[in-house]
Amino acid sequence: MKLDIKELVALADRSSGKKENIVLESVSKDTRQKTENALYLPIAGERFDGHDFLLDAIKQGCIAAVWQEGKELPAGLPEDFPVLYTTDTVEYLQKISKYFLKKVNPVVVAVTGSNGKTTTKDMIESVSSTNFKTFKTQGNYNNHIGLPLTILAMEETTEVLILEMGMSNFDEISLLSKIAEPDAAVITNIGESHLEQLGSREGIAKAKLEIADGLKQGGLLIIDGDEPLLSHVKGENVLKVGFGDSCTLKLSNLQTDAQGVSFTLEEGTSVYRIPMLGRHNIKNAAYAIAIGHYLNIEENKIQEGLENLKVTSMRLEMKKGRKGTLLINDAYNASPTSMIAALSTLAELNDISRKVAVLGDMYELGSTEENMHRKIADHVAPSINHVITVGEKGAWIADELKKQNRKDLDVIQCLKKEEAQEPIEKLLSKDTAILFKASRGMVLETLISTFTEEEQESKK
Repeated sequence: MKLDIKELVALADRSSGKKENIVLESVSKDTRQKTENALYLPIAGERFDGHDFLLDAIKQGCIAAVWQEGKELPAGLPEDFPVLYTTDTVEYLQKISKYFLKKVNPVVVAVTGSNGKTTTKDMIESVSSTNFKTFKTQGNYNNHIGLPLTILAMEETTEVLILEMGMSNFDEISLLSKIAEPDAAVITNIGESHLEQLGSREGIAKAKLEIADGLKQGGLLIIDGDEPLLSHVKGENVLKVGFGDSCTLKLSNLQTDAQGVSFTLEEGTSVYRIPMLGRHNIKNAAYAIAIGHYLNIEENKIQEGLENLKVTSMRLEMKKGRKGTLLINDAYNASPTSMIAALSTLAELNDISRKVAVLGDMYELGSTEENMHRKIADHVAPSINHVITVGEKGAWIADELKKQNRKDLDVIQCLKKEEAQEPIEKLLSKDTAILFKASRGMVLETLISTFTEEEQESKK
């Protein structure tokens, strides 16, 4: 970002200090990080108040600050230091991000969904960047603070801005959409994340549809066409993506191997390929194709973008394990929907003879958590030979599988992930694929690292 302080003064309630020849190039809320020509944004939290660290921020390179009315300025602050006063520093952050967004005026693409929003964001960026200067949400900066900071972090030459929008309750995505005013918006799917707060999948669908609240007039809304809870969403600017006959962008001719997936769209002849696994990722790729069409990107460029895809780690990430084992790291997070999708992906690997699923606890499922874990057992396909569960909640999956008394399935239950190391070690081979899936809190990737070829090489 580059904003003259006079532009920011106009958006503040009042100001003090120097206002000449000051250009701000970034926003900082963390005084532990070195910065240059930054605007300091103090946030008052439950455990600490950023207003207490203004002098530290100045030492780190901040040259102006936002300040909440009523808070006392620290002793020793230079008299001419620029201060922008407001009643709420976070609301002011949102206000200046909206101002900067309109000034740069890129095409804005918003992405939300219970699962797959980060992967979809990565795919859209890979397609868009073949033709346009593109910027996307970094990490998990997808809430009421992270999204404005993302906007302010883009360069003035940005042509396409991809904003991931997360939420845990109602009205949160509505706020983000009204800040961003997207030209196009994508709802990847409706899962079970945040059932505790939203009460039902119907509540989750309602919250996700808030992404249309700030959509520009005539803007494109792309949704999961296979989701019954979104079937009522209609309109000439609504695009339904999926496998069903009612979808306007229908996927077909799926081909899966250990290197990725290829597919076509029913109305065209182009064959697309992504270097990752999963039926659900084909749909995520189709969202990116739809955005590519919206941006008038040529078909060969869209194909190129998907083939050269680099996605955020731990989303069905394929790794080479010891003894030639295929390790599938899907341990970033988990819900019943994403765990079922991951199991389906493992089952579809036709060129692998032995398939192993390492499944851990899923969190934030509310009072129905035991039932939802037990239902996972019904989605362990006959082609999966071994299931190793980790954690107290994962034990419900193992218990349900044991009740099924399947002779072709070996089930091992581990309370801690360290206990799973020995049985996994025995299964490593070039004919084996091992899926790792659990909620973020399980930190299952620490278990995966003990079996990767790269990890062993680094220890030599």
